[in-house]
Amino acid sequence: MDIFEKIKKNRGALGQYQVMGHGYFAFPKLEGEIAPRMKFRGKEVLAWSLNNYLGLANHPEIRKADAEAAAQYGMAYPMGARMMSGHSTNHEKFEAMAAKFTNKEDSFLLNFGYQGMVSIIDALVDRHDVIVYDSESHACIMDGLRLHMGKRFVFPHNDIENCEKQLQRATKLAEENNGGILVITEGVFGMAGDLGKLDKIAELKKKYNFRLLVDDAHGFGTMGATGAGTGEHFGVQDEIDIYFATFAKSMAGIGGFVASTKDVINYLRYNLRSQIYAKSLPMAMTLGAIKRLEFIQEHPEQKEKLWTIVHALQNGLREAGLDLGKTESPVTPVFMKSGVSRATQLIYDLRENYGVFCSVVIYPVVPRDVVMLRLIPTAVHSLEDVTYTVKAFKEIKWKIDNDAYPDEIADFSK
Repeated sequence: MDIFEKIKKNRGALGQYQVMGHGYFAFPKLEGEIAPRMKFRGKEVLAWSLNNYLGLANHPEIRKADAEAAAQYGMAYPMGARMMSGHSTNHEKFEAMAAKFTNKEDSFLLNFGYQGMVSIIDALVDRHDVIVYDSESHACIMDGLRLHMGKRFVFPHNDIENCEKQLQRATKLAEENNGGILVITEGVFGMAGDLGKLDKIAELKKKYNFRLLVDDAHGFGTMGATGAGTGEHFGVQDEIDIYFATFAKSMAGIGGFVASTKDVINYLRYNLRSQIYAKSLPMAMTLGAIKRLEFIQEHPEQKEKLWTIVHALQNGLREAGLDLGKTESPVTPVFMKSGVSRATQLIYDLRENYGVFCSVVIYPVVPRDVVMLRLIPTAVHSLEDVTYTVKAFKEIKWKIDNDAYPDEIADFSK
């Protein structure tokens, strides 16, 4: 069969909704300045779908630093990959700052978070090594696993008893092959908001010989006393052997970094294919990253504002009878019993009639009879925003519980 013919027939996991919901359900356009209130299809909506946790996306100090850096350097400098011609003193400056902040010996600045994680996994292990990982790991981890030529064992999400069983299997195999073991999990799971059981996994180090890689994209800047992440929150930052975070969340930017021992970082510096064969992070973004990290350390009140909104929103929704699952982070999922057809009606009602915009997740990510609405509170939301949203969700829940929505696909073309 011709590849293009096959693609025409394959609509992917979303099936008919891929076509019917494009521009509304998928690939929606939020327009205007990044803020709690933005425009969607010409109407103002209260936006709960932006990972702008600390409100840095449009903070005046951050915008000023970005503008000045772009004016001075443009978006091209430095040209080339880090190893060849794309290195600078400012790249090194950020790396020293990130290492100190996360209590690691050294760090390496990455041009993108997703590709960075893929390459980190690829570089750390060879065919003799064994990987043990959480079943709900992010797609960037799963893609990294696909490159691994050796064995890998998965444990059900946050099931530490099963994790230990997989470590037993991995230990036997690693000994036979003269290899090592890498355990991979996340600090904050970005979909449901629950935390990786880093403290429990760290305890297993007393019985098994392995290294721990943690993707803390949603935890960096939001978790822990200083915002240094989920390891700090649990008091096990020293037990995390390779710490990874992106700028796409709390930093409201592009890029990421990995932190570890000097030996490991130096090895990664020379072996990460996504960095060796791709352009380095532009100077404007590098200076922006420095400013953002300085701001996070100098303004702890931003994290305090975030958590004030988080507690108000999550407590309000729970008191209204909504199911928030097991979230322990700013990520706020709301689970409702609804088929896909009624879910589209729910979303349409929420956006068009209540003016509330949040992300939505349907089957196959969640069971067929469940819809998950994911809200991301930020430091720039207000308590008034919370009160209004809780009221809207309470009314939406009543409609779902009382079959008020027709069992048909909402018309997204209006």
